[in-house]
Amino acid sequence: MAEMTLRQARSETTGRVERVLLALGIAALIAAPFFVYPIFLMKMLCFALFACAFNLLLGYTGLLSFGHAAFFGGAAYFTAHAAKVWGWPPEAAILLGVAGGALLGLVIGFFAIRRQGIYFAMITLALSQMFFFFCVQAPFTGGEDGIQGVPRGTLFGVLDLRQPLNIYYTVLGIFLIGVFAIWRIVHSPFGMILRSIRENENRAISLGYSVANYKLAAFVMSAALAGLAGAAKALVFQFATLTDVGWQMSGEVILMTLLGGIGTMVGPIVGAGLVVALQNTLATSAFPVTIATGIIFMICVLVFRRGIVGEFYARFGKRLGR
Repeated sequence: MAEMTLRQARSETTGRVERVLLALGIAALIAAPFFVYPIFLMKMLCFALFACAFNLLLGYTGLLSFGHAAFFGGAAYFTAHAAKVWGWPPEAAILLGVAGGALLGLVIGFFAIRRQGIYFAMITLALSQMFFFFCVQAPFTGGEDGIQGVPRGTLFGVLDLRQPLNIYYTVLGIFLIGVFAIWRIVHSPFGMILRSIRENENRAISLGYSVANYKLAAFVMSAALAGLAGAAKALVFQFATLTDVGWQMSGEVILMTLLGGIGTMVGPIVGAGLVVALQNTLATSAFPVTIATGIIFMICVLVFRRGIVGEFYARFGKRLGR
C-alpha cells in the first residue's frame, strides 16, 4: 500500500514538473522570434510536433513505425498541391494535408497492425517506401523537383502569412493545438487503454478490449498529427520534396524521440530542438551532419537510455523516493 502511494506521488509530482516545463517553454516560444531567426524556430516547431505524434504511437502504444515519413511528407505534398495548383486558402490546404495523412495512416495501419514487433516495423517501412516511389513517379508531386513556390496566402482571409511574425505565431498555434490534442489523448480513458496494451497486450485482450481496433485508432491519430506537422512545414518552407517522404526522415524522427525520451510529453520536443539546432549549426561546416547525429545517438543509447528528459524524471523520482 505504501509503495503504491509512493508511486502515485511520484507520478503526480512528475506530472506537475512536466506542466511547469511546458508552461515555461510556451512562454519562451512566444518571445523567441524577437531574439532568434523565425524560420529556424518554425522548423523546430514542425519537427517537434512530428516527434510528439510519433511518440504517441511508440511511447504510449509501444508500436515502432519506420514509415512515419509517408504521413509527414504525404501531407506536405497534399498541402502544397492544394495551395499552389488549386489555389486553396492555407487553412483548407492544411486540413487536406491532415486528412491525407490520416487516410494514409488508415491504409498502412490496416495492414501493419496484423503483425507485432519487428514484422510490424518492416511492414510500415515497406509500405512507406512504396509511397515514396509513388511520389517519384506521380505527376502532381513534381518528381525529383518537388512542388516549389508554394504560396502562404492569407489565413481566414485576414492574417497575411507572408509576414514573418504572422506565419510564426500561426505555426506556434498549430504546434500548441497538436500538443494539446496529444496530451488530451494520453490522459483520457483511451490513453489508459493504450498504455495497458503497451505493458501487457495479452492481459488487455483477456479483459475484453479489441486491441487491433485500439492500435489502428492510435496509428491513424498519430498519422493525422504527423500530417499536421508536414502541412505546416510545407507552408513555412514553401516547398515539398522527396526528402520529406524518404526513409531517412523516419529515422530522423525516431532519433529525436529517443534522444528526448520515449513516453514523455516534453522529451520529443527537446530531442527535436537539439537535432534541428545541430543540423543548423553544422550546415555550413565541413563536418558531416549524419556522423554527428550518429555519435549523439550512440551516446544517448550508452549513457541516457531513457533519453534526456526520461533520465531527468528518473533521477527526480529517486530523490523524491528518498
